[in-house]
Amino acid sequence: MKQYFVYIMSSRTGTLYTGLTNDLRRRVWQHKEKRIDGFTKRYDVTRLVYFEGFGDVHEAIAREKVIKGWRRSKKLALIESLNPKWRDLSEEWA
Repeated sequence: MKQYFVYIMSSRTGTLYTGLTNDLRRRVWQHKEKRIDGFTKRYDVTRLVYFEGFGDVHEAIAREKVIKGWRRSKKLALIESLNPKWRDLSEEWA
């Protein structure tokens, strides 16, 4: 079964980026290595601070749209509910 992930990345200064992928490790690596031109490269958004998985791509797309529509304060509350210290969750990967 295919898995999809909605994720939030952060810069050291607190800039947030919300994205969607079917390969979270690959996508985070791309952000960290600045392989993707655009927002995350420009603002040095390299820390994975939140993610959730979905088995259905349509649910994942809908969730991404909801989160992207939130105010910053609500995004911060979501991150802090599961990652209060704002750890880079990808650091745990081998």
